[in-house]
Amino acid sequence: MVATDRGSAPTSGNASRALRGGRLDWSAIAARYGTVAAALVIFVTFALASDRFLSVGNISNILVQISVLMIVSSGLTFAVASGEFDLSVGQVASLSGVLVAGLMIWAGLPVAVAILLSILAGAAIGVVNGLLVTRLRIPSLIATLAMGPIALGLNYAYTNGDSIYASMPPSFYYIATGKIFGIVPVPVIIALLVVGIFYVLLNKTRLGRGVVATGANIQAARLSGIRVNRYRLIALAFSGLGAAMGGVMLTARLGTGQSGAGDAYLLDSLTAVFLGMTAFKPGRATVQGTLVGVVIIGMLDNGLNLLGAPFYLQNEVRGLVMIAAVSLAVMRAEIRFF
Repeated sequence: MVATDRGSAPTSGNASRALRGGRLDWSAIAARYGTVAAALVIFVTFALASDRFLSVGNISNILVQISVLMIVSSGLTFAVASGEFDLSVGQVASLSGVLVAGLMIWAGLPVAVAILLSILAGAAIGVVNGLLVTRLRIPSLIATLAMGPIALGLNYAYTNGDSIYASMPPSFYYIATGKIFGIVPVPVIIALLVVGIFYVLLNKTRLGRGVVATGANIQAARLSGIRVNRYRLIALAFSGLGAAMGGVMLTARLGTGQSGAGDAYLLDSLTAVFLGMTAFKPGRATVQGTLVGVVIIGMLDNGLNLLGAPFYLQNEVRGLVMIAAVSLAVMRAEIRFF
């Protein structure tokens, strides 16, 4: 379970620390906007290093490439905001990806029905995670770590370990390859809509306030009458929901149902969320902060590709970025693990 030091999280508190004695407190400003500044530095660096980085086609490509990660990470943000982890998102994305392909090709279901059932399957796994955490009192780190192989086993049981190669309906491919007016990529629109909905839910609703209060201090939330177990379960359900939606879109992009296609999104989504916890409201998982983290990861991957860096360097950079983000937050006492 992850806990946050909410003493530095509220906007009003950050604002007061940013202005002390009528003078700007640059350390407070750096703590709140340092990650955004880092994203700008990365952007400028790659723009100067490669003349292709700023092209319209490349910027569009970055946005398309990070669209799945945006969705998966936004769902995971709910879990972390409630004080829980979800280490099953990668396998859930893979399971939903092969399930949607199988339901369309093998079962012959309409595209909309196949997508809906696949997303509901991911949400159901999230609910099971929530029940393990709230009813059996298994730490989410352990419960979701165990759920990952279970989802993987279901995946292989459904496909016999084989990828699903077959022609899928054009309307399914459209959600990952289509363009509105021939310009705006459909997956980017879908990802932004999902991110926007998750942002509103987490920041503008009673549900979101309950999730955030639970993650900030579960004992204080419980004593104030908040049904913390309900919000922990809902948060983990949203995490499974986001992973499933990402898996469906990934299958539409690949054109095949691949058993392990979504597994890599665990590390990337965790990195994005923890990067986001060092931005805007330090120590608190926010959808807008996670979005900044996703953009950083997308720019690093794309920029390194353009510069001809070896593929393994991208994984090393992701790991180093995650270590740096978590270390910074822990040293500033914004995040603690127990």
